[in-house]
Amino acid sequence: MTLTTLDLNSDIIGDIGTQLLAEALQHDTTLTTIKVTQNKIGEVGGQHLGNALQHNSTLTTLDLDNNQLGAAGTRYLCDALQHNTTLNTLSIGWNDIGDVGAQHLSDALQCNTALTNLDIGFNQIGDVGAQHLGNALQQNTTLITLNLQNNQIATSGAKHLADGLEHNKTLTTINLAQNIIKASGAKHLADGLKHNSTLTTLVLNSNEIEAAGARYLGDALQHNSALLTLNLSYNSIEAFGTQHLADGLRHNTTLTVLNLDNNNIGDFGAQYLGDALRDNKALTSLKLSINEIGNDGAKHLGDALRHNTTLTTLNLSTNQIEAVGAAHLGKALQHNTALTTLNLDSNQIGDMGARHFADALRHNTTLTTISLECNDIEDDAAQYLADALQHNTTLTTLKLGSNGIGEVTAQHLADALRHNTTLTTLSLYNERIGNVGAQHLADALRHNTSLTTLNVGGNEIGDVGTQHLADALWHNSTLTTINLASNEIKAVGAQYLADALRHNSTLTTLELYRNEIGAAGARYLGDALQHNSTLTTLSLENNEIEEETMNKINELVKRNERRRKL
Repeated sequence: MTLTTLDLNSDIIGDIGTQLLAEALQHDTTLTTIKVTQNKIGEVGGQHLGNALQHNSTLTTLDLDNNQLGAAGTRYLCDALQHNTTLNTLSIGWNDIGDVGAQHLSDALQCNTALTNLDIGFNQIGDVGAQHLGNALQQNTTLITLNLQNNQIATSGAKHLADGLEHNKTLTTINLAQNIIKASGAKHLADGLKHNSTLTTLVLNSNEIEAAGARYLGDALQHNSALLTLNLSYNSIEAFGTQHLADGLRHNTTLTVLNLDNNNIGDFGAQYLGDALRDNKALTSLKLSINEIGNDGAKHLGDALRHNTTLTTLNLSTNQIEAVGAAHLGKALQHNTALTTLNLDSNQIGDMGARHFADALRHNTTLTTISLECNDIEDDAAQYLADALQHNTTLTTLKLGSNGIGEVTAQHLADALRHNTTLTTLSLYNERIGNVGAQHLADALRHNTSLTTLNVGGNEIGDVGTQHLADALWHNSTLTTINLASNEIKAVGAQYLADALRHNSTLTTLELYRNEIGAAGARYLGDALQHNSTLTTLSLENNEIEEETMNKINELVKRNERRRKL
């Protein structure tokens, strides 16, 4: 087998190890990817790698994140980039390259014709470094992705980058998250967008752009016909800024993904967006979590969903939507034929709200994912959702974790799983189904042929509940992932699972972290893995297992992973 990828992440090879690697790289003709993140590689190591890149003609990806290259080490890499014609992806985030390192990269980019992806996030390049890169963008004709996250870039730097975008014809993605461009910097970028015809993704979260900056970007959306994804989360744009973005959406025909998480837009902001969605025919994904949207805002969005035919994903998690708001959204789902994913985690819809969504699921034929975690939904209402599953034929993912669900709802869900043939993922994390609820679900798994992922972590199922689920694994041939974390499982429960693993040939992921498995339980699992060839992920953190035993288990799991890739 020919080695094409070398992963030495966190191995602390240092400059000496890097020298040996570089010497081998000069003669290697098969390796295409090298990952050496977090290895204390400094200036000298950068020099060795730079020399190697001038001779190597096969490497396409080099990941050097979180090392100690500095500006000097970066210079050696950049000297190589002026001659190298095969490396297309370079990641040197967290290397303290500063503005001088950015200047070296700028010089290289004006000559290099191979690099397409450059990640220099978390490097303190500042406005001066951004100026150098902006100049490079005016000349470079190959770079398509540039990550400048968390680099202390302010208004001036944003202007230079915007000037570069006006002339650049190849860049499709730029990430400026966690900088300080503010409203004035957003204005410069907005001006650049009016002239740029290639940028498709712009990430500006956490930049303090506020309402004024959103206004400039909203205006740009009315003229730009290339941008597909815009991330403005964590920017305090509020309702006023949202209004301008909504105005832009009325005229824009290309933007498909808009992220406005944590912007304090409130009900008025939701109203502006709802009105825009009636006219917009392009947007497919809208993220509005952590925005203080209440029942009124939910009503406006629900009204919009009755008419909108393109939005497929709506995230309203961590807002203030109650049963009344859930009613509006539930009624909308009975008419909407486009939405496939709805996230309402961490609201307060309660039992009545759950009933509204259960009614919607009986009629809706397009929704595939609904997440209602942490919503104060208890057994009486949850059973309506379970009953709806016996009629619904499109839902594939149902998440109900962190509510007040117990063994009664588990039984109803189990009954539904006996008849439902489309649900593939069920999450009941952090509930209180206990060993009785686990038994109901286990009985259903003996007959169900569609569920692939089951999350029942944090449910106090204990060894008895684990036995029921383990018995089910002897017969079930579709489940690939099961989460049993934080369930008070001891060595006896681990033994039941180990016995099942000797016979089961479909399970690939088993989560058992934060239990009480101990050394004896770990030995049972380790012995079972000698015979199992399909489990590729086994999480056993916080189980009081000795390091030597854990290493043996990890090696067996890695063996399975290697076999799977063959």
